[in-house]
Amino acid sequence: MYKRLGWRSFCFKNGVRILVILLSFFVLLWVTDARPVPLTVKDISLMLRTGYSNEAVLHELSVRHFADTCDESAKKMLTQSGASPALISALNSGNYAVPAEEAARAQEQIVAESKRRAAVAEESRKFDTLYQHQLAQKRLAAPAPQVATGNALYPLLKGDLVYWKNGTVNRFDDEALEKKKLIALYFSAHWCPPCRKFTPQLVDYYNRVAPQHPEFEIIFVSNDRSQFGFETYLKETQMPWPAIDFQKIANKAAINQYEGKGIPDLVLLDSSGKVVSDTYAGKEYLGPQKVLADLDQIFAGGGRVAQGQ
Repeated sequence: MYKRLGWRSFCFKNGVRILVILLSFFVLLWVTDARPVPLTVKDISLMLRTGYSNEAVLHELSVRHFADTCDESAKKMLTQSGASPALISALNSGNYAVPAEEAARAQEQIVAESKRRAAVAEESRKFDTLYQHQLAQKRLAAPAPQVATGNALYPLLKGDLVYWKNGTVNRFDDEALEKKKLIALYFSAHWCPPCRKFTPQLVDYYNRVAPQHPEFEIIFVSNDRSQFGFETYLKETQMPWPAIDFQKIANKAAINQYEGKGIPDLVLLDSSGKVVSDTYAGKEYLGPQKVLADLDQIFAGGGRVAQGQ
């Protein structure tokens, strides 16, 4: 909050400074000569380009007069700016020319006006440069955005994975999981007949493709009703992939949110945790084979698969 108010204060103070400078110049001009500065070709051209009508310009000429020459280059500039033949003719006629006795004074006014404009422009440039510098400093001071690295699921699984080896459940070395680009969560259970039928197919698939695609992994998320059922399932199917420790599953809400209404349920996620392919399309059960087909397409170089959720 302090920094934000300081920045606003900086903008406000400098804005007031510019306003004071502008007012000072106008007051100085008014004190020096209350009479309006005569018009030049550039002044008239600018007036026409900014929307003044030819009649309005003629009116200004009647008040301020003309202290310039209307040669061929001037006529061309005025014509391109929208000057009518009548306006150009009026300038050529000399009717609006500054009286000879005031010509020198008029030139002094024009020079003074030119200097005033240059000074205001320079002050504005300085202010803009200062503003840009302050803005650049503010951007440099801002912390760089954090770029996500690794796999988004890794922090949710770290230290809580096991696998079946040598006839028992062992801790799984999950360090390599951080670099995986595709992780399939396999929601299944030993008590589920369709699961026991599909799991051997998934084991065969994994053993075939995993060695060729180290960026891919499967994580078993058990729906078993006991530690015994969990370990029996690992043993009977010889699951080659890691599983979430049965005692930790209940606390894995961030993982369980991917599960559909029934099992077996296979959900393929990319490294950001986004669903790439799913057993379900909304509430419709498509079956885990659909995910394997999508994986084959990805591994064949077909890129990501459109999600039908």
